[in-house]
Amino acid sequence: MEEPSLLTRVSVCIGMTLLILFGHLRDWLRARGWDPDKMGYMTEPGNEGFSPLYPNTDFQAFFLRNVYQRLLRCWNHPVTGVPGAEIEIWDRKFGDCYTDTPKILTTKKKFLNIGSYNYLGFAENDGACSAQTIQEIRSGYGTSTASPRSELGTLELHRELENLIAEFVGKEDSIVFGMGFATNSLNLPSLVDEECLIVSDELNHCSIILGARLSAGATKRIFKHNDMEDLDRVLRKSVIEGHPRTRRRWKKILVIVEGIYSMEGTTCNLPEIVAIKNKYKAYLYLDEAHSIGAMGATGRGICEYYGVEPGDVDILMGTFSKSFGAAGGYIAANKEVIMHLRSMSHGDVYATAMSPPVCRQIIAATRAIMGADGTNDGVRRIKQLADNTRYFRSELVKRGYIVYGEASSPVVPMLLFSMARASAFARCALARGVAPVLVAYPATPLHGCRARFCMSASHTRQQLDKVLDVLEELEPAVGIKLASGKHIAVR
Repeated sequence: MEEPSLLTRVSVCIGMTLLILFGHLRDWLRARGWDPDKMGYMTEPGNEGFSPLYPNTDFQAFFLRNVYQRLLRCWNHPVTGVPGAEIEIWDRKFGDCYTDTPKILTTKKKFLNIGSYNYLGFAENDGACSAQTIQEIRSGYGTSTASPRSELGTLELHRELENLIAEFVGKEDSIVFGMGFATNSLNLPSLVDEECLIVSDELNHCSIILGARLSAGATKRIFKHNDMEDLDRVLRKSVIEGHPRTRRRWKKILVIVEGIYSMEGTTCNLPEIVAIKNKYKAYLYLDEAHSIGAMGATGRGICEYYGVEPGDVDILMGTFSKSFGAAGGYIAANKEVIMHLRSMSHGDVYATAMSPPVCRQIIAATRAIMGADGTNDGVRRIKQLADNTRYFRSELVKRGYIVYGEASSPVVPMLLFSMARASAFARCALARGVAPVLVAYPATPLHGCRARFCMSASHTRQQLDKVLDVLEELEPAVGIKLASGKHIAVR
């Protein structure tokens, strides 16, 4: 990984300081009626006399007023069609004031899509998977079960999918849910109680953070991102000191990490994490939302990539909205854990069961990845994704861009640092037919603005070269080659 030059770091700090100072000045003017762009400062129209329905005085609201709304042209693009190698975006018309809601027009343009999580290209409206999904609607179970799994919502299709996923990831059993975010947030509270400890990577996804917060009574500890020494320190201290109130030993310690971190492109150091969790007799919960299907020679995720036996990971979690071109998520573990979740998980007991056509799409995609459909289509897609990832990453590094993450990770963050540079980059890239995804605060630190490229098996080498050519074209005007030539030892 490259670190930015001193000039880049200083300019980002100065720019952010000026941005915050002028933001406070605007708020001061708004409070006195001097700024025409009031944006409901300290008031909610129609709710006068009531307590605020939403916070408008914290820093996140401050950032929304003074930064996010001013850069709205870079975000929330209304798209149409499938998220393939190319994507269509509706045109928008913005008002004179930056706080006005933009109007969606009837015209649209086609762009090169370099930001969707369509890693293996299964999110398409033609092909074998789509044909099976459409057939499921017409002559199968229809579009919905209209019931939770625990009542009248469990179909033979769900059992088929769960058995297939368990076989694919190498576990005894699995359970599927209709929403990937809820797979973390509604299941973690079912796994721990007030006598348990959760140890979480500091860059874990919001769904994990929410699930930990909903785990009433459980103690939470954080370790530095991918820092094995810090993980060992946190676990050692927690085991020695015990529960903070009773000083008794923990009933259970659950270490939570991700296979690929979606904002950093880094992978967890799974072999060392397994060794450390075994050392302290802890359990390991591995979120493979971005790694399942996209990592490993046969797409079986980060365990296969590092050569770790699935049995060494206590709970495997993943989502179907990335590599499988569908929706929802799964948890795979031994039969006792899955039986516990079937009776205790809010995501299974109360939520409507996964839609039958979505089940069929996942089954078709999984069978293709496993080669059980009688073709080599899945193997071809996995190899194409790996080739695209290695080529694009190596070219970015070679040309002087700061890129985070593992060499085989299809999530490719390119650091831009400042909001001004990120805004200019997005506008100029769109003008040249490339649709990037920008990531900024609060998803990253204030100084961590980046463009996040997501590789796909549907990209051709010519399309990737076009993106690289656009970056080269933008460099003189925007200044996005920020590498100083100094390496820092971060995986």
